[in-house]
Amino acid sequence: MEFPIKSAIKDSYERFPRQMKVAARWLVDHPTEVALLSMREQARRARVPPATLTRLAKRLGFDGFDKLKELFANSVREMPDTFAGRAEGLLLRREVEGDGVVIGDTVKALNSHLSGFVQPAAIAALAAAADILVEARKIFCIGRRSSFPVAYLMHYVGSLLGFPTILIDGIGGASNDVLRSVGPEDALLAVTVSPYTRFTVQAAEYAVSRGAKLVALTDSDLSPIANLSETVIHVRTEMPSCFHTMTPAFAAVECLVELVAARRGSCALQSLAASEEHLAEFDTYVLQIPRMRANSD
Repeated sequence: MEFPIKSAIKDSYERFPRQMKVAARWLVDHPTEVALLSMREQARRARVPPATLTRLAKRLGFDGFDKLKELFANSVREMPDTFAGRAEGLLLRREVEGDGVVIGDTVKALNSHLSGFVQPAAIAALAAAADILVEARKIFCIGRRSSFPVAYLMHYVGSLLGFPTILIDGIGGASNDVLRSVGPEDALLAVTVSPYTRFTVQAAEYAVSRGAKLVALTDSDLSPIANLSETVIHVRTEMPSCFHTMTPAFAAVECLVELVAARRGSCALQSLAASEEHLAEFDTYVLQIPRMRANSD
C-alpha cells in the first residue's frame, strides 16, 4: 500500500534513533492498522512506548500522532471496500481462547497474507522477477536461518526444471567462494526478513557491486536489501503467535518457479522429464509416480 508519508519515512529512516526506527517500520509495514487502531494499541504491537509514536509524528512534521493517523485513515478510505473490510476483520480477531481459536487465528492470518499475492502490485513484482531470472546465466539463491528453506526450494525445484540455479549454503564455511563468479549476466534471489541476516545482506551488496541483478524476497520496503534490488517481492510475516511465518515466502517462490517455468516452455518440460528419468534410475521413491513426457503425442 502506498501512502503520502512513506517516502519521507524512507528518506529519514537511517537518521532515526533506534526505537524511532522500530516505530517507523510499524507505520510502513502496517498502514491499515495505523489507520484503525488507537495509538496505545499500536505502541503495544510495535513494542515501543506511546511517546515514541508521538515523537516520530513530530519528527515527520505533524503536530501530533492523531494528525499522522488521519493521513493514513484517508488513504485507507480511498482503497476498495473489500480490502478495508478484510483488514478490519483481521484486526478484530478474538483473543486466544483455546486450541481451536489459536488454529483459527493462524489460518486467518495466513489467508490474509496469501491473498495479497493476487493484488496487481504483487503480480507485477512476481512477473518482473520471473523476467529477470529467465534471462539470467546463473541464478544464485541465498537465505539464512528460517529463510534458508525458501531459498533451497527455489534451487531444488528450479534445478528439476532446468533452471541454472546455484545454492549458497555455506557448507564448510565456503559461502563467499560461491559468489566468486557472479557477474552482470547473473541474478541473485535473496530471501531475508526482519531481523535480517548479515551474510545475506553482504552477499546482496557484493552481487550488485559485480553487476548482478538482485531479486529481493523480503518483508519491508525498509529492508536493507530492498533498495539494492531490481524488484522486491513483499511477504508478510507477522502472526498472532510469538514467531513469524515463512509460509507466504514459500508461496511466493512457488509462484515464481511456475512463472519462470512457463516462460521456459518446452525446455522446462524436457528438463523435468530428464530429472524424473534420473530419479527412477536410482529407485528414489517408494511409490513411483507417472513420468512426464517432454513432448506431447
